[in-house]
Amino acid sequence: MTVLGGRYRLTTRLGAGGMAVVWRAYDEVLDRPVAVKVLAPRVAADPSFRWRLRAEAQAAGKLCHPHITGVYDYGEQDGAPYVVMELIDGQSMAASLDLDGPLPWPEAVKACAEVASALAVAHAHGVVHRDVKPSNVMLTAGGAKVVDFGISALIGASDVTPEGGLLGTPAYLAPERMEGGQVSPATDVYALGLLLYRALTGHLPWEATTTTQMLRAHRYTDPGPLPPVEGLPEAVALLCRRCLAKRPETRPSSAEAAGVLASFSTPSWIPVATPAAPSRSRQWAGAVLAAAALLAVTGGLWVNGNRSSSGTSGTGAAAASVVLPRSPSGSPPRPAR
Repeated sequence: MTVLGGRYRLTTRLGAGGMAVVWRAYDEVLDRPVAVKVLAPRVAADPSFRWRLRAEAQAAGKLCHPHITGVYDYGEQDGAPYVVMELIDGQSMAASLDLDGPLPWPEAVKACAEVASALAVAHAHGVVHRDVKPSNVMLTAGGAKVVDFGISALIGASDVTPEGGLLGTPAYLAPERMEGGQVSPATDVYALGLLLYRALTGHLPWEATTTTQMLRAHRYTDPGPLPPVEGLPEAVALLCRRCLAKRPETRPSSAEAAGVLASFSTPSWIPVATPAAPSRSRQWAGAVLAAAALLAVTGGLWVNGNRSSSGTSGTGAAAASVVLPRSPSGSPPRPAR
């Protein structure tokens, strides 16, 4: 049985993605179960993948919050880097939506309030997650947990890789990211709005089956009004709409979103809101085509709990977290998680 770093005994393989294998393990020094994410052998020698795993550990390791998965340690053994993390007992929001459909609105609002509060802490520390989506939110008895800071970046850094690509999930990509500017917390808020919309309805606010269609939707298509959800507070529906604004400067901050959602995170009977669609934002056709050229989906990067990030969902949209190189696209991607 493999022991990493002289203390982490690997016991059960929980799952694998394109980048890493995640194990249930036991910390023989502190006498507790942990999760260990080990870089897959086929990419362990690639400097960019090694850098990303270490960057993930450093980013998440700076953040102490009840709704962010704790990172305990980083190391290397036999040429393979690994990260030791909190072992989460629960399932991803993506799995819950796949199995049971939309969450009851109080549960959806509570989970998204917790995600927003986690993002607010990350943003306050200068870190932008850049991959907020249902498969990166774990639902546990103690509340929601944000996982996978593998493509996180510092506020103000370039949003484009040195190779000229983007990192992200097309179905949850904020429209301004296609311009290749600077990393901004507003992109996480946009993804939070999509997370809230999907948690409440089971689907995204538009139909799209290819990467290009998804990018065009983010750029050109105003999100449809939130369908009627019995008892949903009007302020929550309005917040969702504000998070999905095309212009980043008109979105709320993550802290404001957390405050609004937290104020409604216990059941109450308030007339349902069905907001009108916002006015059409300006269109950037050239940016969509350029971003579509970057979106060749190469594989998932994270495994949550005992479920892989691959699989089917009810959204009909795209894809796991990927490196998006400069190559033609438009073919149907994997379902969004």
